[in-house]
Amino acid sequence: MVRGNGRRLPYLALIASCVFALFIAPLLAQVAGPEAPKQTESKKSAGINMDVEMALVNVTVTDPYSRLVTGLDKENFKVYEDGTEQEISTFSSEDVPISIGLIFDMSGSMADKVDKARQAAVQFLRTANPQDEFFLVSFNDRAEVSSRFTSSIEELESRMMFTVAKGRTALLDGIYLGLSQMRGARNGKRALLIISDGGDNHSRYNEADIRNFLKEADCQLYAMGIFDVSDMGRTTEERYGPSLLSELAEMTGGRVFPVSSLGDLPDIASKIGMELRNQYVLGYKPSNPRHNGTWRKIKVKLLAPKGLPPLNVYAKTGYYAPGQ
Repeated sequence: MVRGNGRRLPYLALIASCVFALFIAPLLAQVAGPEAPKQTESKKSAGINMDVEMALVNVTVTDPYSRLVTGLDKENFKVYEDGTEQEISTFSSEDVPISIGLIFDMSGSMADKVDKARQAAVQFLRTANPQDEFFLVSFNDRAEVSSRFTSSIEELESRMMFTVAKGRTALLDGIYLGLSQMRGARNGKRALLIISDGGDNHSRYNEADIRNFLKEADCQLYAMGIFDVSDMGRTTEERYGPSLLSELAEMTGGRVFPVSSLGDLPDIASKIGMELRNQYVLGYKPSNPRHNGTWRKIKVKLLAPKGLPPLNVYAKTGYYAPGQ
């Protein structure tokens, strides 16, 4: 019951407050971009499978030439949690529906690259299956949601066409806003794809914030990095951009694909799409049953079949255990 000074608010005032809460406030939040994190949120969306007993780990395997390795079996994998081997109880390599967020750099430095970047994004979307859903976050001086979850590739393409490259680079804010949107995803498998040409130089959030948010989110991070390493005029943040993205992606089991030529963007986008479709999913019931909210490290080791060259394994580095 809503009251003011011990009396009920007038009926019309109550209606007005409901309209603001349901419609006006979300719109203002979208325009304003990401807000400062609330302490009460710290573990509510954290980790993998907070409300179930099964931990799931997406795993990508590649050969020395970065080509996908498919056809492996459960016996080829071992999973360790905090150094203790876990029994793999479920194993799958099927293509499952994915919830994907595109994090699109529209800063001024992208002005001469944005057309190819749009083509790459569309090429990536074309690898989708009918049950996938997507949203679009664009960022320059600030990050904003350009399109909420949709299955329409045409809608996302249209939204990207009406954006203009200008301003500075709030990359970390873009990642944060993408992770916030992912809370409304309907699919269990989730990924963010960043398309950017440089490091952050205008975010409200810092690197430590984003690392913590990624640890709390069951979401893989991929990036197409259009880095010009020969540009001697790059800022410190721009020079640090490639390693920052790589470190963030590796935490989640994702990868960064450096782009040396703009013409390669569409092919790289297709490659990332295929990688997401050809991952192994390992499931185990943690041998540590305690719900203490602690960070638990994950390590996946590969027992490769004889005759294969050394293989690379990509998987998330850990998760938060459920709280009390």
